[in-house]
This record gives sequence, structure tokens and C-alpha cells, in this order.
Amino acid sequence: MDILLTLVDFILHLDHHIADLIEAYGVWTYAILFAIVFIETGVVVLPFLPGDSLLFVAGAFAARGQFSLATLIGLLAAAAILGNTSNYWIGRALGPKVFQWPDSRFFNRAAFDKTHAFYEKHGAVTIIVTRFLPFMRTFSPFVAGVAAMTHARFQFFNITGGLLWVVSLCVAGYWFGNIAWIKNNLTAVILALIIIPALPTVVVAGREWWAARAN
Repeated sequence: MDILLTLVDFILHLDHHIADLIEAYGVWTYAILFAIVFIETGVVVLPFLPGDSLLFVAGAFAARGQFSLATLIGLLAAAAILGNTSNYWIGRALGPKVFQWPDSRFFNRAAFDKTHAFYEKHGAVTIIVTRFLPFMRTFSPFVAGVAAMTHARFQFFNITGGLLWVVSLCVAGYWFGNIAWIKNNLTAVILALIIIPALPTVVVAGREWWAARAN
């Protein structure tokens, strides 16, 4: 429980905690932010770490001169791309251990083939769009790996999506993060950056639950 409360406090008061990190670790704060983004995108069991809000707040600190915007974008984009790549290969490694089984109640080859075909056909949209969706951002590359999406195709859209995600949110923080109203209501902005992108996932999950209940 203490760990959960600490994580919630860290997420909701990112500006204070990043300021503390800068004061305590100086330039090494870049490495800490790199690690957070890499873990959030690269470890499928840790999708609850800050992502969108972290990029936005970091961009705001760059506007104050406490980070180099170019360095920040370069390092965090690399973290996002490498994180997704790691997650993809974890999925690829685990996939064959399951998919070598014959059809059973735990595995259906036809379902796997359909999933693979879906990622081959719609993988671009899936990999890019889910960059901006909490939780889905972490699971999407893993599922792409399990479904054996072609690596070259995955990597192209992984890089494209990673750059779009990091650049858009860091630049948004750089431009808008220090506007007086936003700065004075940053906790509300952070909550909005968590809740609003998550709404499509919640809606889809709700529809599926309702459909399953109806059936």
C-alpha cells in the first residue's frame, strides 16, 4: 500500500518530484527519465508508470532551461523506441512456447492466424495510435510480438509512433507547461492527461463487458 501511495503521489506531483530529482542528481535526471519511459513501454507488467504526463512536465522544465529540449526529446524517444522493441521481443520469445501446442481450450491456431493477419493489415494504426493510450501503449508491442508481426514492419511504425509521441508531448509541455493557469493547475492537467487518453480503452472494455453479459 505504501508503494502504491508513493507512486500515486509521484504521478500527481510530477513537477515537484522532477524538481527534486534535478536538484539531487543534476544531469543524471536524464537517465532517470530515460529509465522510467523505457520501463513503462518495455515491461508489460508495469503499464501504470507515468508516460504522457511525464513527457509534458519534462517539456515544461525544458522551457525553464533546466533541460535541453533537443537532448530530452532524443533520449526519451530512444527510450520509447527501445522499450517497445524490448516488449515486442518478449512477446516473440513467449509466443512460440504457447503456439507450439495443438488446438486446445488454451490455444486456437485459427485465432492466432487471425491476430497475426490483423497486425499485418492494421499494425500501423495499432502501433502508432496506442502510443497515446495508457496501458494499451504497454500491451500493444507485446501482442504484436506474440502475433509474430513482421519485425521490419513493426519497427518502422514503432519508430514513427515513438517520435510522434515524445515530440508532440514534450513540445506541448515546452510551449504550454509554464502558462500561469496550467502551472497553477498542473495536478488537474496531469489527471486530464491520464484520464482523457484512457477513455477510448474504457469505452471499448465496457462495450465488450456489456456484450458478454448480454450473451
